[in-house]
This record gives sequence, structure tokens and C-alpha cells, in this order.
Amino acid sequence: MRNILVTGGAGFIGSNFIIYYLDHNPDSVIINLDALTYAGNTDNVKEVANHPRYRFIQGNICDRALIERLFYKYDIKDIIHLAAESHVDNSIARPDAFMQTNIMGTFNLLDVAKNYWMDSPGIYKEQYQNSRFHHVSTDEVYGTLGETGLFKETTAYAPNSPYSASKASSDFIVRSYHHTYGMNVVTTNCSNNYGPKQHDEKLIPVIIRKALAGENIPIYGNGKNIRDWLYVLDHCKGIALAFHKGVSGNTYNIGGKNERTNIYIAKKICKLLDKKVPLNSGESYTSQISYVTDRAGHDFRYAIDAKKIEKELGWKADENFESGIEITVDWYLKKYKSEII
Repeated sequence: MRNILVTGGAGFIGSNFIIYYLDHNPDSVIINLDALTYAGNTDNVKEVANHPRYRFIQGNICDRALIERLFYKYDIKDIIHLAAESHVDNSIARPDAFMQTNIMGTFNLLDVAKNYWMDSPGIYKEQYQNSRFHHVSTDEVYGTLGETGLFKETTAYAPNSPYSASKASSDFIVRSYHHTYGMNVVTTNCSNNYGPKQHDEKLIPVIIRKALAGENIPIYGNGKNIRDWLYVLDHCKGIALAFHKGVSGNTYNIGGKNERTNIYIAKKICKLLDKKVPLNSGESYTSQISYVTDRAGHDFRYAIDAKKIEKELGWKADENFESGIEITVDWYLKKYKSEII
């Protein structure tokens, strides 16, 4: 059995990843470390709460002493690092938490792992020869695109928000531990995830929740900002693949090839709701869409070139946007049914 520390495993991507990984890797034990801030919820991992190869620890990656205790108690062989402050609006209002968690938290994990796994730079202890640190990051570190082009692994970093700047910093720290100490690291940068268990404050859950509640559906600016949408389970499969087969020191971009404007997303969801839970008035939920003042420093377009992970590791997305968004809407309808309908 191989004990793997997964950080942020009670969040959106982390919980989906843990459930998927336990089901497909019978030789692994998952130690889930999550601070249970606003974005973390143990309900997200209730399916595996009593799983014999799963342990949950409430704690913060900024607590170095805790991380050290976990390494020695569980003899951690690998880290899959998903814990992060990730909401851009919150980073604009309160950037300090993003700097602490995303930068210092990542440093703590790397440094404790290095000291536990390695005797000296480039020299791993015998029992940790294959130990790996997998860092999960975002396409937002690359900044913004115009109407054409794609983010590649070689794209220069140009973060435009405190959130993306903190993630870019953490990416560079991971890189430095590979080049300075010879640590076995892999980084994945993903496009916008969507799917079951995403926090209520994110765009797609907000659209569904506001529509069902009969409230205005807020869309920033003119709604024409573009994101490349990636179904969360496809992302989880990509993480697992890069963790197992990725080349040490490499970065792999994971994207869904599903570029959509924010207003398209809103209208698409409204039309699905029109069919699934039609309004008594006969009106469309699209009548509830309203435009609000744009976010400060709002990036215009993100889009990922995923050719590297497709070609080198054989990854591909199983869901297109139309199939994935229907699964997602159905999941949120069940969630919100008792609260709103």
C-alpha cells in the first residue's frame, strides 16, 4: 500500500479526484488534508467516508508542524497538491489569504517532503526513490488571450489577479525544488472546471441557483469573456495520468477544447432549465439574466492547448460541453430541489 497525501480533498476538484482515484488504484491509501474553509465540505467525500483506504484530517497546509506529523505518522510516499484559495473576486478583496495558502502552504509541503524523502540534493532515500510531488495549478497563470491563440506549456507567465499571481508563484517554487534539489515533481495547469460538487459561488452553480430562486442571474460586463470549460472528471483522469506517467520536472496543460462565452453558458443553462423545470408563467429563465459591473482586471479569454498530454500520455476528454453541462445541471437540480423548488 502506498500512502498518498491529497491536499484540498474536500473541495470541488479534490473530492471528485479522491473518489475516482480510490476506485481505480487499489494499492493506494489516501490521506485527505483539508482546512474546511468555505470551499471545503466533508459531504463532498461522504461516498468514501468509511472506505478502508481513506483517512480524513482537518488541518491547514500553512501549519508546517502538522504536515511534518502527518509524514511521520502515515509515512507519506507522494503528494497530490490541490489545496488553494481559488476565487478571483475574493483575491481582489482579500489577497493576504491567497498569498499565505497558495505560496507559503505550497512551500511547506515541498520543503517537508524534500526533508523526509531525500538525504541531499539529487539523492533520494532508498524507500522513497519513486516518491512524487504533483502540483495542480491553473491556466490563469498565463494571463489573458486575444481572440486567437492557445496557452501552451511554453507560454510566458503573465498573471493579472492576486489569485493567479499567487498560483504562478507556487508553480515557480515547485519548479525550483526540481531544478535545485532534484525533486520528482510534475505540474498540471487546467482550464475552467465544471461539474458536480462545485462551490455555490462559482459561475455555473450561481446561474442555476439564481434561476431557480427567481432572482437576477448576474453576468459580468457584456458577458463576452471566454473560458475553456473542462468537465471535472476528465480533469481528474488527467491528474491521475500525469501523476503516474508524467516526466519529472514537466508541466502538462489540461483543457476541454470547449471555449464558450459567459453569456452563452448562462443562456445554455437557462434553456436546459426551461425543459427540465419550466416556469409556470411560460417565460424562459433567460429573462432573469442581468449584466453587472465587470470584475476589476477581468481576463478576456483563456484557452488551453492540451496536445502535449494527449500525445505523450494519451489523455483525452470523454465529455464535450453539451454532455457535461447536462450532467451538471441534473446534479444541481437534485441538490437545490429541497432548498428552492
